[in-house]
Amino acid sequence: MFHELRRDFNPAEEMNESPLRYNTLMPKTHTRFVCQECGRVSATYMGKCPQCGSFNSMVEEVVHDEPVSKGATANVRGLTGRSQPQPIGEVGGDADDRIHLPIGEFARVLGGGIVPGSIVLVGGDPGIGKSTLMLQMAMGMADKQRVLYVSGEESERQIKMRATRLHHVGAIRESPPLPANLLLVTETNLEVILNHVNDVKPDLLIVDSIQTVYLSELDSSAGSVSQVRECASQLRELAKSSGISIFIIGHVTKEGAIAGPRVLEHIVDTVLYLEGDRFQAYRLLRSVKNRFGATSEVGVFEMRESGLMEVTNPSEAFLEERMVNAPGSSIAVAMEGTRPILVEIQGLTSPTQFGNARRTPNGVDFNRLLLIAAVLTRRVGLKLSEQDVFVNVVGGIQIDEPAADLAIAAAIASSSRDIAVRADAVLIGEIGLAGELRMPGQMQARLREAAKLGFKCAIVPKAIHKGEAWPKDIEIVEARSLSQALDAAFAIQRKPPLS
Repeated sequence: MFHELRRDFNPAEEMNESPLRYNTLMPKTHTRFVCQECGRVSATYMGKCPQCGSFNSMVEEVVHDEPVSKGATANVRGLTGRSQPQPIGEVGGDADDRIHLPIGEFARVLGGGIVPGSIVLVGGDPGIGKSTLMLQMAMGMADKQRVLYVSGEESERQIKMRATRLHHVGAIRESPPLPANLLLVTETNLEVILNHVNDVKPDLLIVDSIQTVYLSELDSSAGSVSQVRECASQLRELAKSSGISIFIIGHVTKEGAIAGPRVLEHIVDTVLYLEGDRFQAYRLLRSVKNRFGATSEVGVFEMRESGLMEVTNPSEAFLEERMVNAPGSSIAVAMEGTRPILVEIQGLTSPTQFGNARRTPNGVDFNRLLLIAAVLTRRVGLKLSEQDVFVNVVGGIQIDEPAADLAIAAAIASSSRDIAVRADAVLIGEIGLAGELRMPGQMQARLREAAKLGFKCAIVPKAIHKGEAWPKDIEIVEARSLSQALDAAFAIQRKPPLS
């Protein structure tokens, strides 16, 4: 009986064809662990990611390997699937062909406007104003452009309530209360979103947020590295092939970086961060990557009841509450991209109550504060080893460039000596370990901004001008060392005679 049932058995045929058939037609399934912070892939679970050092960030994902198919039936991934090389001179489009933005500060950060077919990532802390800024932009552009606003976190009714509030208070002046070209939809499935885009054919697409969008063909949950990477890649292909400008909103991690930062930063064209203290009124829209404009460009906004309002002169806004002739206060000129901004730096020294003196910065790099305090102690003679030192940048902004070293040192020395810095002076310069001053870049733009706001004196390092003349409407005091600069900063001004 056994021989009759196996009469058609062919060992060679089974051994040669069966493994090939099963390996080709049946996809393999395996699990892997992906870090949700940096995207590192591991075959086993690890409590700490060896690449970024995050704890409990490895999440299990199920992966289905697609069978490798050859021939004409193979799937082709690409922007169009039928691209052809062509000479660069025959490529259509102009470098200056940008879409006008009704918000000037936003257009400044983007480099002058929206580039057709670009994809922009906007990140920020929860409640900082990302959705409000995007809705203001969408309402302003709905006059001439067709805008599709896709939300995965709010309903259409909630978005309409915010839009009505913004219009009634007066945030958007020249647009109707409910623009007909602004379309709202609540959806998280990317396939359905792409179908809506195909039906509506918008000029601008806003996705709020990328962490809520998912692809049904992936087994991982929405917001994981795999979902974020694949969804952003398909949105990029949509932007490049159709010419639709896409803005996507991204959440940030506890460390302040956009979730899956390296994954998203390499995919998108522009990365913008909306920064600011939630207890302060000012918000900074900072560009950290821009393929169509300058990086590190900053736009300043003020949060009001009517939404985010533009601050066209941020230096004046940051200095309007300044207390003149107060010890521990100095004025620095920081460069944010191509824009000089004058900010007030406050310093305070107090006798320490413990064995080790504290150094507490707010808006200044901690290591930079340690360096400046050490130079003041060793080169100037201030006894800061028994003093707690506190430094604060008014307005809630962050200063990273070394050109503010001289202003920080002057604020600390002013508080330690209880002598006010000249009220009409700005201090610009980098401090070296030997106590010397070094010239920062873009000095002409810094001095012009200080003179425009009414400052009469600028204390700067002594250096070769290289053929550039100083501005004539502001007095330039050059100093080689930190001690000379502090002596000039603490010079007593003569009071003008009474008329």
